[in-house]
Amino acid sequence: MLRVFYSATAAVFLPFLHPSARLIQSNSLTENLTAPHGIYYALLGIWERFDTLWFLHIAEHGYDLPMAVIFYPLYPLAIRAASWILPPILAALLVSTSATFFFFWGLLRLAGSELPDRGKLYVLLLILVWPTSFILFAGYAESLTLALIVWAVIFARQGRWGAATICGLMAGLSRPSGVLVSIPLFVMALRSRRAASLPVVLTPLGTLTYWVWLRWSGHSSVVDAYRLHQGATLALPWNGLGEALRLVVTQGDILLAMKLAALIFFAVLSLRPHTRLEDKLFGLAVILQMLMYTGRPLLGAMRYLLLVYPAFMVLGGYARRQNSQPFIFYLVALEVLNLSWMWAFLNWSLVL
Repeated sequence: MLRVFYSATAAVFLPFLHPSARLIQSNSLTENLTAPHGIYYALLGIWERFDTLWFLHIAEHGYDLPMAVIFYPLYPLAIRAASWILPPILAALLVSTSATFFFFWGLLRLAGSELPDRGKLYVLLLILVWPTSFILFAGYAESLTLALIVWAVIFARQGRWGAATICGLMAGLSRPSGVLVSIPLFVMALRSRRAASLPVVLTPLGTLTYWVWLRWSGHSSVVDAYRLHQGATLALPWNGLGEALRLVVTQGDILLAMKLAALIFFAVLSLRPHTRLEDKLFGLAVILQMLMYTGRPLLGAMRYLLLVYPAFMVLGGYARRQNSQPFIFYLVALEVLNLSWMWAFLNWSLVL
């Protein structure tokens, strides 16, 4: 239903989208975009934006361009596999939509161990309306990473360490943040004190294998690629936080202020006393990783916060205990922001 909703919404937006040629040309890989007319474009071509173009390029041509290395290989490989029978953009959307299904299913499983049915529903609703949650149905790797992370945690809690390790390895091959699932897996393995949990020490090898391959094949490192092509330099978290605060104060950057406020809010939620230790550490690790770049502070922060599942579970539990009318108001307000972000994304005016 959500796949249909977002595809229909994009098609409805289409007649009112008038992106400037300057905005489009400022993004890479735009020379072969689908012409902006017809049913094919309304349903599929309209999603050919920003990172999606890179994933499609890598799926077809591999890592032939220097900037491509910042996009981890698992999602392009999945697109390439599905492209045997489908057009590439349709394959990308199918992979994302399928991964989103498994993410939602896993999220309900995780929330089910903490909350009653009403609380589980609220957790899911909050994820659905979170600003930038539409990206789960775009040609981005977020949904695949999220699905692998939550199922790695589920399998570890069930004592299925082999399955948890496989999901963790794959998460590390899907996005830079995917390797952070190693943290909750290590904590749970230590707590179990069982030899069967030892395979989780292999979890970081997914990311490390990709980095070794880049070096062996003569490509630049991910860190260098971010610095050279994205203008983002690796830094200590407090340096990233300081730069974000400076820009908010000196330049009045409202969007950056929203991202920073959301980041702090999620950090506070993750530290709530009743949150499991492994969930606290994972949530804080995701947030600290977002602060580890200067030059373009908190780029993509709103969609990266979707990874902080412990914060959404805390919010779901809080909403369960409150009156339903304010909660509905918050859901509507967040969905308005979500669709506003989607409008900007489709109009080439916002890099997520």
